[in-house]
Amino acid sequence: MANTTNNASLFTSESVCAGHPDKICDAISDAIVDAALAQDPKSRVAVETVAGANKIALFGEVTTTANINYEKIVRDKVAALGYIVPAWGFSGESEFSNDVHQQSPDIALGVDHDGAGDQGMMFGYACNDTPELMPLPIALAHALTRRIDEARESGELKWLRPDGKAQVTVRYEHDRPIAVEKVVAAVAHSENTTPKQVRADAIKSIIAPVLTAYGFNLPDDDSIVINGTGLWHIPGPESDAGLTGRKIVVDTYGGYARVGGGAFSGKDPSKVDRSGAYAARYIAKNIVAAGLATKCEVGLAYVIGQPKPLMQTIETFGTATVSEEKLYKFKDKLIDTSVKGIIETLDLRRPIYAQTSAYGHFGKPELPWERIAKA
Repeated sequence: MANTTNNASLFTSESVCAGHPDKICDAISDAIVDAALAQDPKSRVAVETVAGANKIALFGEVTTTANINYEKIVRDKVAALGYIVPAWGFSGESEFSNDVHQQSPDIALGVDHDGAGDQGMMFGYACNDTPELMPLPIALAHALTRRIDEARESGELKWLRPDGKAQVTVRYEHDRPIAVEKVVAAVAHSENTTPKQVRADAIKSIIAPVLTAYGFNLPDDDSIVINGTGLWHIPGPESDAGLTGRKIVVDTYGGYARVGGGAFSGKDPSKVDRSGAYAARYIAKNIVAAGLATKCEVGLAYVIGQPKPLMQTIETFGTATVSEEKLYKFKDKLIDTSVKGIIETLDLRRPIYAQTSAYGHFGKPELPWERIAKA
């Protein structure tokens, strides 16, 4: 967080639309996870998707009894995200290749005994900036990109094309968010729409409603940037290749909290990169929701093949209302942080992951790791 005075600071976070090249890849990878878990809850999945100019490729490993039609999943997902015009250089008709194979027996050896599917460290965070107990900058950025997509999908802004980004700078005073200082948005649009119309429509239909919903005013006109280069006509992988897991800061807390060592999408819950991060958020959110702190960061670390974490930390940045001992007792009562304990407590062996692939993995009340446990 950049200091501007002794008591004031600025923080910026960004999000990207569901049709961003990296998010296309996340969506495909998570659709494969869901397809496997829907038929075989014990599926082992670690799939990477790569999208480039008129090409889509799958890599990784899957061990499952499920019958998965990989090509259909890929093409249906690309079309659902709005890529239905081959002239854009990427669509559901693009060239497809599949190099998925079975999980390594060396990894399976540990996972078969409820051990972690890999080593790694994960962090979860919560604060009382917003009703969803997320940092305000990333919550606003996600709300903006979701709104961009809604305006395109509903036909409200007919000139919109898939792909887009949003970036928000928030002013804090005495550690509380007090104003939105700057908003940056990039939106792909049709050739017959002028930059002036794009800007006016984006402010009226996208930015203003989102800021109003969170109780903030629009910043000054010169603090709103729409399409910094002036024009953006060709969306998606034709302009910029995509890869699963490349938006890990967007997926978590927008840089406001520490980030773990691995991405989430395309992985079944035996992979602690995913399930461990969800457990850490669950603990942090419940600590804040219970009034035990106003901000909290939880750290977990695992080693491949071992069921329990090697590290468990709780940091409340001086905001705790109870002792450290009581915080750890609360955590232990809330959830067993072994791999098996996390999967069972949060019921993770089911097809719930498609809804995580855009607008972040946290702050969505329908997801199990966002649940507020009874006191």
